[in-house]
Parts: sequence; structure tokens; C-alpha cells
Amino acid sequence: MIDLRNLEKSINSNAGQTWLLRQINLGIHEGEFATIMGPSGAGKSTLLSILGCYDHNWEGEYFFKGEPVHKMSAKQRAALNKRHVGFVFQQFHLIDDFTVAENHDIPLSYRNVKNSERQAMVADTLDRFGIVAKKDLFPSQLSGGQQQLVAVARAIIAKPDLLLADEPTGNLHSDQGREIMKLFKKLNEEGMTIIQVTHSEENARQGNCVIRLRDGWMEKADQQA
Repeated sequence: MIDLRNLEKSINSNAGQTWLLRQINLGIHEGEFATIMGPSGAGKSTLLSILGCYDHNWEGEYFFKGEPVHKMSAKQRAALNKRHVGFVFQQFHLIDDFTVAENHDIPLSYRNVKNSERQAMVADTLDRFGIVAKKDLFPSQLSGGQQQLVAVARAIIAKPDLLLADEPTGNLHSDQGREIMKLFKKLNEEGMTIIQVTHSEENARQGNCVIRLRDGWMEKADQQA
């Protein structure tokens, strides 16, 4: 699904050129559950942002399902993101003034799904995640674990091929975090490709591949049983 060849990213400042990623060569197969790990400042979130086509300022080659992302315009990359990628953030990023149901409707409206179809998809997703009773509540009325559950449901409502998650349990207590990871494991078993950034070795064990970064360099990628 993903093939990176000599991918690099740097930024320029008063101190000169600073490298965030250096010579990243990486392959992620469809159906994998991969984890990106490393100390703070290693480039984990930067790499995830590039994979999701949110960051366009990088060098090297990036193939997604055989398509050369590095040759695409910003508009084409945005279309690829809409069509194929779901993203789960550490800070939830729910819209405070929208109900749970309305938060789920937003990504479908971006994809120009008909209103009648959107209503059915929202209803199905709320039912699948067991949050029908929360549909008219606002994010501030939910616990942290409930907010992240809503965020995960929103990320996959349009059935993306790739789910990216940046520290998805970072703001949750341990029991809530384990529930989110069980959900990720189930989604992966159903065929969804998942790439998560985490500091948690316990969370990393849920997947089958660990990619370790340090100072922008990829140290190794370990396959897990």
C-alpha cells in the first residue's frame, strides 16, 4: 500500500537547515497494523502527517497504492486523503458546537455523500460503536474515553483504506486506552490498514510491525508475531 523511497523533510530557520526526516525507506502492506515509535523530536508525527497527505513540503518518492504521491499537486493529494485516509488525533479534534451525530456527518459531507446516505451511515456507525444514546450530546458532555471513541468512529465512517492515529490513547487513562486499542485491533482484523504513533510498548504489541525513529532517521522496522 505504502512505499517510501529516500523520503526527507527539512525546515529552514535562523539557525540554518534542520532535518526532521532523513532517507526514510519504508514499505507498509495492505492490512498491516504498524506502529511508529521513538523519542520526542524523532520525526514520528511529521512522518504520519506526510503519509496522510497533510504535509506537502518534503523530498523523495511516496507511492500510495502504486500512485506517485510525490508527483501529485496539492489538490490531487487532498483528493487522495479524502478518498482513502482517516485520522485520529490525540486531542480528539471534535467540533465543540456540533453534536455527536453532527460530528460524524461532517466527513461525509466533505466527500459529497448524499444526505439520505449520510443519515444511514451515521446511524449505522453510531450503532456499531454503541453510542446511539450519545448522538444528541456535545463533546463537552462526554468523558475523554467517549470523546476518543467518537473520534475513532468519525475517522472510519467513510470506510477509509488507511487509518492514521497520532498518540490515540495519550489523553486517556489506562482502561480507556486499552478499550481504544481493542477497537483498533478489531478494525485491523476486519482488513483496515492502521499506522499509529505511540510511546506505549503495550499499544505497539497490538500491531505486527514497529518502525523506530531517532533524530529523523529510521533505525529499524521490526516484524512482530
